[in-house]
Amino acid sequence: MRSLIEIIDSYIQRDPAATGRIETFLFSPGLHAIGLYKLSSFFYSIKLKLIARFISYLARFLTGIEIHPGAKIGKALFIDHGMGVVIGETSIIGDNVTIYHGVTLGGTSPSENSNEQKNTKRHPTIEDNVIIGAGAQILGPINVGINSKIGSNSVVTKDVSLNTSVVGIPARYTTKIDDKSEEFFAPYGLTSGKDSRVTIVDSLVNENESLKKRIQDIEDKLK
Repeated sequence: MRSLIEIIDSYIQRDPAATGRIETFLFSPGLHAIGLYKLSSFFYSIKLKLIARFISYLARFLTGIEIHPGAKIGKALFIDHGMGVVIGETSIIGDNVTIYHGVTLGGTSPSENSNEQKNTKRHPTIEDNVIIGAGAQILGPINVGINSKIGSNSVVTKDVSLNTSVVGIPARYTTKIDDKSEEFFAPYGLTSGKDSRVTIVDSLVNENESLKKRIQDIEDKLK
């Protein structure tokens, strides 16, 4: 019971819409999905995989969140809204991770050797205190480091260093996270760090406008 209260309180702390323990317990699909995952994971661990998959499928039907019973999840995972979240079989998630809706922790393409594929880690490892923005796709057996942040709708196919914010398709480093950067993270949009490619494009646009103005001035003088 104490453990359940701690999980509910962690949801209340991270969900501005939550107003109390009873409401959170009754109407939080992320909390329900995690509870059903723990049950399915137990059956999966004792080799009753059919029952485990049935519970997982039931959780998907009820919450819109699909967590494979073979995934390994740490303490205080917070799934906000949750619809469309998919967590694959060999995914590993650390403590105090936050996941917004539409996120996929997906695997690599199937190997021609099915037995080899079953025994291979195919999904990401998400370390402690990571925040994953809405719609982000993290694919393959990669590692996302501690305290990192994945911007909304990013596609991540390479390792992400700890204390790093990434965004884009494919995901690119945008900024190194410090104690002051958390308040600028937008899980439904982009991170505050300005992408170097955006800076280059802005510079080219400004230079083009300047050249157009100079040409116009020359033309006016020649008239």
